[in-house]
Amino acid sequence: METPHTLAIVAGSGAYPHAMARGARKAGVQRLVVAAFENETDPELASGVDTIAWMRVGQLGKMLSFLKESGARHAVMSGQIAPKNLFDLRPDMKALLLLAKLKERNAESIFGAIAEAMAGVGVTLLPATTFMEECLAPAGLVAGPSPGRKEQADLEFGFRIAKESSRLDIGQTVVVKNGTVLAVEAFEGTNAAILRGGSLGKKGAVMVKVSKPGQDLRFDVPVIGPLTLETASQAGLSAIGVEAGQTLLLERERLSTLAGSLKISIVGVTATP
Repeated sequence: METPHTLAIVAGSGAYPHAMARGARKAGVQRLVVAAFENETDPELASGVDTIAWMRVGQLGKMLSFLKESGARHAVMSGQIAPKNLFDLRPDMKALLLLAKLKERNAESIFGAIAEAMAGVGVTLLPATTFMEECLAPAGLVAGPSPGRKEQADLEFGFRIAKESSRLDIGQTVVVKNGTVLAVEAFEGTNAAILRGGSLGKKGAVMVKVSKPGQDLRFDVPVIGPLTLETASQAGLSAIGVEAGQTLLLERERLSTLAGSLKISIVGVTATP
């Protein structure tokens, strides 16, 4: 794909939108415009982009108007929206009409409908990994100490369970120990699931995060960063498994330093025969 002159970033929370902005600039994008969400998007993102518009989660009409007027013909979604904000959603009329047409209301159906609405104003939603290829997790040990035999077995077991859980639209993260599932991510989000699993496993549990089978890469791409690692340490986890080639690693250098100091293995996992 030819690098667009103008790129719109639909920015959620965390470091992901910052990494996306840097990657886009590096790839030659001349102008960055951002749809930012109150109480979610980092205000400091404004210093690294050309235009930023603030709105509430659920103001779909305002977001579409901004995108249409921005001159961007391509957009990416980066960063998450806290589950509590999705639960307290106050949709505008545009969002209400969109939600009313959906038979199921999960991440894929909602974001898919938003992508169609964006296409209706002339904006194509690109894969969330666009300009982020350098951040994709490789296979094998990424950082931290090498996992032991039992940890490796749990990572492989967790990978299979997480794949099935994500296929059923339950969640993309699991916490396991000694071949037992301690926690499956649901509406509470990854970090809350890590803490729940860690409280049950005491010490030595592992977490695994995967992409959904047939993942629509335009949204909901699995991501881990320093906050994930700090949460895993708080929960007493000894290893983090991520799906190789499908998971974004944010702030890679800091992630590697933290993994070493916290003695937590980060491993790129792939399907085993």
